[in-house]
Amino acid sequence: MMQVSVVYAETDRQHWLPVQVHEGCSVAEAIRRSGILERYPQIDLETQKVGVFGKFTKLDAALNNGDRVEIYRPIVADPKTVKRRPPAAADE
Repeated sequence: MMQVSVVYAETDRQHWLPVQVHEGCSVAEAIRRSGILERYPQIDLETQKVGVFGKFTKLDAALNNGDRVEIYRPIVADPKTVKRRPPAAADE
């Protein structure tokens, strides 16, 4: 057995769930075993990207002991259309 973590961040908090999985477990299986899909039905693995330690990966990728599986929320604002904020003044 291996220990991995499944992480999902909402706008105001982060959910970190430790999961025991078998050797060679896939990203998708670890996510399902964590129970996070039942807790957060808005997660759609068909459209949302996933990663391991900040690098995008596929749902069928095999995990290693200690890996952190991350479920990324969709971007809600197009960074190209959002006005840039001016840098904060140093004396504020």
